[in-house]
Amino acid sequence: MTLFKIVMSALLLSPFILFSCAGSNKSTLSERTEVKTEATNLIFDGKKISKTDEEWKTILGPESYEVLRKKGTERAFTAKEMLENKKKGHFYCAGCGLPLFSSNTKFDSGTGWPSFYQPVAKENVGEITDESHGMIRTEVVCNRCGGHLGHVFDDGPKPTGLRYCMNGVSMKFVESK
Repeated sequence: MTLFKIVMSALLLSPFILFSCAGSNKSTLSERTEVKTEATNLIFDGKKISKTDEEWKTILGPESYEVLRKKGTERAFTAKEMLENKKKGHFYCAGCGLPLFSSNTKFDSGTGWPSFYQPVAKENVGEITDESHGMIRTEVVCNRCGGHLGHVFDDGPKPTGLRYCMNGVSMKFVESK
């Protein structure tokens, strides 16, 4: 494929990439239905961590740093190991190790990013209004380190109706024993 074709393909797909994780959010996390998971011992204890930019660069790889610390977004369908993972276990923040999601709440949204219908515990993630890229969305962050994880939308499956559309490079998976 020539460079011209690659650039043109990227330009043609960019609206899809931007808007495939777009949606409207009509409520806040505290107002939403919460379904019990088996991970009640994985709740955030309230102790936040803070590191300098240089420390984060040392800890994280370039892609994870760009997403977690600079609020970047990985390209759709690039985090295949997270997207296609069907193993039982938990997804943890790649920056600080806080448990974020259980494999029990993961589903295939078709967007190209790992998606979940609820976090392990509502205390583990924070929500921030994001008005970037000409739209209003709800950003999801790790409540321990403040790392950008992705966005949450109200077009997910039952039982919550939510779609936590996460960047694969913002998480690490640990399989259950």
